[in-house]
Amino acid sequence: MSESTRLLEGKVALVTGAGRGLGRAFAERLAALGCAVGVHGMREQGPAEYGEGTTLTDTACQVGEQFRVRTCRVLGDLTQSDQVDRVVETVRKELGPIDILVHNAGGDIAAAGGKPNPNDAVGIKEVDVRAVLDRNLISTIFVCQRAARGMMERRAGRIVTISSIEAFHGIPTSSIYSTAKAGVVAYTRCLAAELRPYDIAVNSIAPGETRTGRYMGTRKVDERRMATEGTLERIGLVDEVARVVEFFAGPLGAFVTGQVLRVDGGAQIWPA
Repeated sequence: MSESTRLLEGKVALVTGAGRGLGRAFAERLAALGCAVGVHGMREQGPAEYGEGTTLTDTACQVGEQFRVRTCRVLGDLTQSDQVDRVVETVRKELGPIDILVHNAGGDIAAAGGKPNPNDAVGIKEVDVRAVLDRNLISTIFVCQRAARGMMERRAGRIVTISSIEAFHGIPTSSIYSTAKAGVVAYTRCLAAELRPYDIAVNSIAPGETRTGRYMGTRKVDERRMATEGTLERIGLVDEVARVVEFFAGPLGAFVTGQVLRVDGGAQIWPA
């Protein structure tokens, strides 16, 4: 992006789960717009798990150098409220008050644990039920609560949660994950209503299949769906999702709140 497009110059963003995949793309997009970015991850070596980097520290440095913005790397387990407080406070001390939160951390199960199999309504183990709910819904609540407090004091801010198209239909291999993401959607809408008087917009992005390192490394992919143009019946590009963060966080999204935007090429076109 050129200097003339650095529409968010001087803003501070926190992107959770930013070491790789969509999270890194969100951090890069906001940095390209001029934001200082807090780059959060749960594990220092997380970016290397699917070959999308080396360490979280290196990722933060690379984003800062490429886009000439300040960044800070911050580790933390966002299912623990005390660690959430530390993450938010670290970004505030190193970069300034948080203007934009993109809460991307989550997933069906973290890479270190592996995806539960089966992840279905009957067969999933209690420990995995709790892990999936904690890492998706509970972390969303904790992080948004903490970031919103500072935004309410300044009466300004943007919050973007990451849900999933799986929140909108039930499938037998992902019931707990779908339930957690449906909870994220409901929480996002409730938070939007609560923060409306404070001029804080709260929205959610619901990606469909997207070709992150993790997605490509854990699934068999039909080569016909690897096209990059000419059809919407394909697996989405990371940047196609990141562009929506630019909309919600930037000037065009100033009067948009409480919305969930599915980014899936129309795989689901029925009302939510």
